[in-house]
Amino acid sequence: MPPVLRSRKLRRIILAYSVNRLGTWFGLLALLIATYDHTQSPLAVSALMFAALALPAFAVPLLVARVEASRRRAALARLYVFEALVTAALAVLLAHYSLPVVLVLVAVDGTAALASTALLRAEVATAGREEHRTAHLAADDLRDALVAPAEAAALTAPAEAVAAAGEKGSVEEARHRAEREANAALNVAFSLTFVIGPALGGAVVAGIGASAALWIDVGSFLACAALLVDLSPHVQEAGSDSIRSRLAAAWHHVAEVPGLRHLLGAQMVAMVFIETGGPIEVPFVKSTLGAGDRGLGLVLAMWGAGAVLGSIGFARLVTRPLQQLLAAGALLIGVAYLGLALSPTLAAACVAGLVGGIGNGVQWPALISTVQRLTPERLHGRLMGAVEALGAICLALGLALGGALVTVSSTRTAFAIVGAGALISSVLLGRVAARALVVGREPGEQQVEAPEGDNGLAEPEAAGHGGSRPFRTTS
Repeated sequence: MPPVLRSRKLRRIILAYSVNRLGTWFGLLALLIATYDHTQSPLAVSALMFAALALPAFAVPLLVARVEASRRRAALARLYVFEALVTAALAVLLAHYSLPVVLVLVAVDGTAALASTALLRAEVATAGREEHRTAHLAADDLRDALVAPAEAAALTAPAEAVAAAGEKGSVEEARHRAEREANAALNVAFSLTFVIGPALGGAVVAGIGASAALWIDVGSFLACAALLVDLSPHVQEAGSDSIRSRLAAAWHHVAEVPGLRHLLGAQMVAMVFIETGGPIEVPFVKSTLGAGDRGLGLVLAMWGAGAVLGSIGFARLVTRPLQQLLAAGALLIGVAYLGLALSPTLAAACVAGLVGGIGNGVQWPALISTVQRLTPERLHGRLMGAVEALGAICLALGLALGGALVTVSSTRTAFAIVGAGALISSVLLGRVAARALVVGREPGEQQVEAPEGDNGLAEPEAAGHGGSRPFRTTS
């Protein structure tokens, strides 16, 4: 077990997240099936997906900033309770179906879901750092107890200064590693739910109906609220607590750190190509390969299995440079799309899907860890909200691009185009990330010297915390 998973808080967060992701699959599949059954319109299904997965992008940063500004107890748990209430309304509404009302409720629920995921990612990083701090202080106490006072006094002042500087650097690197281990653990959980969720959710909807599946989703939200009731995402700002000032602080940080700004731009280019594959896969497997629904399910299952393998691989590669993992993930997805373009059989397409899934399992947590490393801890929640919003926008663009490519060309040509785009963007992404990470975790941020006796663990001023999309590149 990775050292960071000794944290009970982190294990509880991961459990809550896993329960929520499984419930989300139940709810999403129930709404997709119910919408098509009531409307018999693929356009209505597309509108539902846009409302749930893309439209919330424009409100997520605002909601994250609002929750972080709140001093109310259990603010994150309240967000999950809100999702439960909206989902319950959707379950009741299915008996008197109205597409406009469903779209509005789904957009509201999607906004809360993306915001809660962003805040939870910030809490995961915080839990990882807290576990590292606890372990480090325990090691210091043991060392102090074992070293004789005479031996400690024999250290010269210059030697003490050199040791302190080296220790501070090693402690900072250990903190980065703890964050990466925590992100990796969460991503493994996401990948497992990516494999289990669709199959289990589809069986539940087919067996007991869409409304019952939505009520199960309600239960998952309430379970999350109970597990996270003691987490407080409040962040104390040095200046004003207004929502505008909090958003301005996040925007100012992105504007002042060119490496982070360029990284997000390069990731957006890569993600548009990555998210384009979804609309192409269905006609490719069912029509081009003639493999039918079972063939499509098999390719998607192999992609999910690859995501699990990639997540485990990322967890084992916590010492590898992030820019390498970030570029490698996008590269593997590009290779997978080119492989699909050339696949003569369903078996070959499954191998390509496995490779693409591995890329997904590596790329997204590498992005999260890189953004966190380039961001002060007090801004983690807001930057995670920006990343979630970016992913939602790229999903919308990718779905539109994929549909357009299939319309004007063949499925193989479409896969070849997006595969080439992903390969090129992987090179760009790796170079941009390498330049950004040379500067360090918090470029432009004035570091606070550790007070005497604090072992180099002092936080930047006002930096501490007070206390969902189930698709490929997000968790």
